Amino acid sequence: MPLDPVTLDAGRLTIAEVERVARRGALVRLGPTAYARVRASRERVEAVLPSGRVLYGINTGFGSLSLARIPRKALRDLQHNLVRSHAAAVGVPLPDWLVRATMLVLAASLCRGHSGIRLEVVERIVLLLNEHVTPVVPSIGSVGASGDLAPLAHVALVLIGEGQATRDGQPLDVTQAHAALGVTPLQLEAKEGLALVNGTHLMAAEAALLCADVERLFDAALVANAMSHDAAKATDAFLDPRVYDVRAQPGPATVAAALRYCLVGSTVVESHRTNDPRVQDPYSFRCAPLVLGAVLDAFRYVRDRVKDELAAVTDNPLVFPDDAIIAAGSFHGMTVALPLDVLGVLLTHVAGISQQRVFALLAARDPESGLVPHLSPKPGLCSGLMLAQYTAAACCNELIGLATPATVANLQTSAGIEDYNSFGPHAGRKARRALELARFVVAIELLCAAQGLDLHSPLHSGDVVERARQAVRTVVPPLTTDRPLGPDIEALARLVDEDAFALGDASPVRG
Repeated sequence: MPLDPVTLDAGRLTIAEVERVARRGALVRLGPTAYARVRASRERVEAVLPSGRVLYGINTGFGSLSLARIPRKALRDLQHNLVRSHAAAVGVPLPDWLVRATMLVLAASLCRGHSGIRLEVVERIVLLLNEHVTPVVPSIGSVGASGDLAPLAHVALVLIGEGQATRDGQPLDVTQAHAALGVTPLQLEAKEGLALVNGTHLMAAEAALLCADVERLFDAALVANAMSHDAAKATDAFLDPRVYDVRAQPGPATVAAALRYCLVGSTVVESHRTNDPRVQDPYSFRCAPLVLGAVLDAFRYVRDRVKDELAAVTDNPLVFPDDAIIAAGSFHGMTVALPLDVLGVLLTHVAGISQQRVFALLAARDPESGLVPHLSPKPGLCSGLMLAQYTAAACCNELIGLATPATVANLQTSAGIEDYNSFGPHAGRKARRALELARFVVAIELLCAAQGLDLHSPLHSGDVVERARQAVRTVVPPLTTDRPLGPDIEALARLVDEDAFALGDASPVRG
């Protein structure tokens, strides 16, 4: 089924649109408002050029070289030199989907009509997206303050017929690529190179895609939590809504409601409703709404800031309808970098409390749970799921290091004119790794909780949990004897990524 195209018409992008273009190959179109605004913005730049006004980055050098005046005959060389000199990133290339997302966010920002570039520049970015020609962008080089300079310069190189690119994942000669598309490399005019390399487009793109992934992960984490609840035969008394009314925090109340929804219809809960000698369960069960509720509230802050960034113009200088051209600091990435750091912290808590429930299930210290040590089919002869918890612990140990913020330590650049940087791209890379690790931990909880529930047959959990258990069993059979667990964990992590545990309208995190 064809994907709906994404139209850039000077408004805000949505997270869903970024993912649709970046990962699913949806086409991109320019709308009439974008055409009008881009043309008007360019006309203002061209109108002011003969005046001799000193305009940063238009007829001056860049950064600490901004005191150098550039003659009008050299303005084209100035922009091309900027792109070439700033393409200084190194390391493993960014994945194509992240580069595509970056290009889309860049094009959307340019379409808002405050960047002073020609329409041809935006059209060329859109053409590359639609033809699946993706610049090769090394991953290390941006400090996330004066925009994502180095990564964006590698994107801009391809627009001027230089650099490296791929098409549908295969290496592509850039010169041949332009010929195949029936176009010639762009000759950048005044302001255009600067508009292409300034801005928070890489970190905003990463943040948008991370938000989409965290929504999937959070639903899966809630389902895994509920599954573990019944695998451990935990009480549901702590989910009483009156508890959260007096607790007066929105996130915990929402998470408690979602867990109640997952457990509706559970015969496991009813099987130990009376005569259970246990008074209360460990924190990883009883306090899960408080922990995951705090995560939910923090994530909402992150997502709101990302949505705002997808409506922004973040290059410098900015061009306004009254012919003002203002040099400011809109390219500074702290507005995205700090939320990305928060994302790393909250993912550590999603994984951390999940790992503790895995520990509890496998320890089987509570005889009322009906579990056996390590959920082994033959305790002693078979080690069962023992080592799955080791893997979860290893993931959590790495997550602890990743949770250290990238934004709090600073280094100067450009001879001190750029003296407070955000390091947002590093925060994004750390958050991406944190997401990967948290996904593995939740997959391990699903693996263990499903095995635990199997031991309680013919009792069953709630309808939501039972559908999730069926999904687990489509890729991982019950453990009847020891086998390598790595493939099981990987398969379940893919299910999480594929949104197999979505809660639909009952999800507290979607939207």
